[in-house]
Amino acid sequence: MITPTLTARTDEPASAMLGTLAAQGASGALSTEAGIVYLAAGHVVHVESALTPDIGDLLTHSGALAPDGWWEAIDQAGRRCRVGRQLVDSGHLATGALELCHLGALFDAAYFVLAHDGPVLRFRPGVSHWLGAVRAVPVDTVLRESRRRRELLHRIWPEPTIDLAPLARVPGTGPADLPTRRSRTLAQVDGVRTAAQIATALASRTFHTLVELRRLAAAGLVVPKVPTPAPAPDLDPVSVPAPAPAPAPVSAEPGPAPRPTAPDEPDTALLRRLLHALEAL
Repeated sequence: MITPTLTARTDEPASAMLGTLAAQGASGALSTEAGIVYLAAGHVVHVESALTPDIGDLLTHSGALAPDGWWEAIDQAGRRCRVGRQLVDSGHLATGALELCHLGALFDAAYFVLAHDGPVLRFRPGVSHWLGAVRAVPVDTVLRESRRRRELLHRIWPEPTIDLAPLARVPGTGPADLPTRRSRTLAQVDGVRTAAQIATALASRTFHTLVELRRLAAAGLVVPKVPTPAPAPDLDPVSVPAPAPAPAPVSAEPGPAPRPTAPDEPDTALLRRLLHALEAL
């Protein structure tokens, strides 16, 4: 087995690097801008992303596990990277329930990590996730499932900003006769929450929530919220500093001339005026 060395940011896409690491049988953490993929012996054992609820949120918000049980397992086994095993051994969670929730969280996070297939930030050999081994998944399976999800969502509604932006209801649209899950999803759209935050509030997997949100977008009920541009500062003419004095004339007498006072460069003068205006505001 080849042990990869620590890598810095490269232009290589995450999917290509994952294929390389799988072929090498590598173990460690592969970081991208959207999340981290954890590998053991060339297989994916966990994926986490800030754009999806983590496995703890899914377990506790759904009622499958009491918050006290979750934090107890973290305290007792987090440093040993055996939180999953601790949950099962302590009787808080059945093995099947843990594996099902783990795979759901893994594939949800992998979708965002691989959605735009951005460049790799770094790979840290030997790094393990605190959850520990639950169910290893071949890299090819993760890549294939991420691609399938991306294509399915594109068929429902081709605008990917639904996945990341805060979402708002379309003004003027009244209540619609919707399936229960879609209606519950629409009720969480408030102009502030993103898809991941809505999924957390519903204790639902992010992909299931994305399916419903894209269907709502296709029906003309939900749109990404466009950020309002900040107003330009109102420059008060009184607060604008006077121009710098002109350079002193060069002496005609022998000897060194007085050193002239250089005026501000145009960019510096503009920045000074903006600063004074902002301070006045």
